Amino acid sequence: MSDPVGALGIQADIATFAVHGCHALSVTTALLVADSARVEEWQEVDTGVMAEQARLVLEDMPIAAVKIGAIASIEQAAAIAEIVSDYADVPLIVDPFLSALPDSGMSDEDIVASIRQILSPQATVLQLSQSELGRMAELWREPGAEGSLETDVAELTARGCQYVLVTGTAGSGHKRSNTLFDRDGGTVTIDWQHLPGPFVGAGCTLSGAIAACMARGMDAAEALRAAQEYTYGALLHAQRFGMGKLVPNRFYQYLPQASR
Repeated sequence: MSDPVGALGIQADIATFAVHGCHALSVTTALLVADSARVEEWQEVDTGVMAEQARLVLEDMPIAAVKIGAIASIEQAAAIAEIVSDYADVPLIVDPFLSALPDSGMSDEDIVASIRQILSPQATVLQLSQSELGRMAELWREPGAEGSLETDVAELTARGCQYVLVTGTAGSGHKRSNTLFDRDGGTVTIDWQHLPGPFVGAGCTLSGAIAACMARGMDAAEALRAAQEYTYGALLHAQRFGMGKLVPNRFYQYLPQASR
């Protein structure tokens, strides 16, 4: 997904990967019509073109990790799932929902179902906010039934997903928590001080940093710790370039010491 503001999607990931010493190969799923305040709409890239571009770069160069961001259609989800199945030994980080959209990209039940059925079983790390997890859980819960965070996560790990990262849950005081769940019910929880924002691109900064850290050989728990520290710094030094939200400063580590 291409964002003209540079806060989300491919532009954000390229910057995050570069800071972590990784070279990004980018394949676009959609074009956003957006400014720093909001996303007006997005235009889907033809699935055949997207798949052909992905195959070309993957056949040309070795890869150390794959990150999947926003997906615009079930056809794209199916094509992506087929492609990544050929790279089962490569860490796959899936962060498929765009919080900048009014419906978080989850209004199409078929797309949500396809992510659950054919992408999440292949994922090394599936990143979801608590509300996104709840929306996905509507696919398996009985109407009107309530589930717990743990049981909803267990439904995904039982289908093959190695780790589910649930972001932004309430912590103590003014803190928020990100929790990584594994297949055995183990958890790694990292608290962070809530920052007022508002931000655009915080979630994709985290998932991009996790992908970069895993590409460099970290396991999921190590990658989360390093990525969380990096993301917090990027938000702490975020900048407002327009009249809308703050954009994470992904190069904050290279600022002059006096301006940090």
